[in-house]
Amino acid sequence: MSTQEPKSRPRMSTRNRLLFFATGWLIVLMPFLFWWNTWFGRQLSDKQIVEYLQDEKHPRHIQHALVQLGEHMSRGDVSVKQWYPDAVRLANYPVEEVRNTDAWVMGQDTSGAGFHDALLKMLTDSSLTVRGNAALSLVRFGDASGRPQIMELLRPADVSAPQPGKVIDTSSVGTPIHQGGIVAKLQTSGQTVEVRSPISGRLRELSASTGQTLKAGDKIAVIDPATEQVWEALRALYLVGQPEDIEAIRPYDRDLPDIPDRVRQQAQATEEAIRQRAAK
Repeated sequence: MSTQEPKSRPRMSTRNRLLFFATGWLIVLMPFLFWWNTWFGRQLSDKQIVEYLQDEKHPRHIQHALVQLGEHMSRGDVSVKQWYPDAVRLANYPVEEVRNTDAWVMGQDTSGAGFHDALLKMLTDSSLTVRGNAALSLVRFGDASGRPQIMELLRPADVSAPQPGKVIDTSSVGTPIHQGGIVAKLQTSGQTVEVRSPISGRLRELSASTGQTLKAGDKIAVIDPATEQVWEALRALYLVGQPEDIEAIRPYDRDLPDIPDRVRQQAQATEEAIRQRAAK
């Protein structure tokens, strides 16, 4: 009885093996490189800070450098004063995220030349969050000029149609949403327009439904502000709040599932601090 020798399995060519391993390596490497280049926790050298602050083509590089400055400033590192003129300059930068970070950074050192004036001008910024961050930073200067902007941070944000169009998609009520996240999509003149949230928070209410035709300015949704935004506003009002602000604070001192304990406790402490100031 004859036996057949087993057929040898075809071997992968050296070229194909190299391509296979190279592809596998890139699959692992690319996400790491993306994370490495966008992670603001990566420490920058002084040379990199100079380069990043001037990198007009990459706003996230500017943000990264600003975050690094803020961390050094919060530790009392005076060596970063050399870049303070850049912080003042960037208060007018066209990208909202950069201005937002810049407003926070200038609040880390109340001795910074030009910081106070720059923050006062930012109270009229087109972005609610930039105005709010500027107002919060001004409280560190002992300046309550931004109290109306701090009150804005406590209020839900209305999202309206920027132009006429038909609603073709919406987010769902209760969905957490980041600042700039898509709330709805409109079809107008054969083009899709994405309607985005001005703040981070949670979608509380939808006033428009898929298939509905809207006019410019029609209300689409209401976004409740994020927990961190509310907490920071309450902390600031603890120092500069007035009796007329209590009505806006009270919704946050209720024992409700969507209000964290620390926010409720801060709201109660803030209301008490305002009443004590008024009594004096």
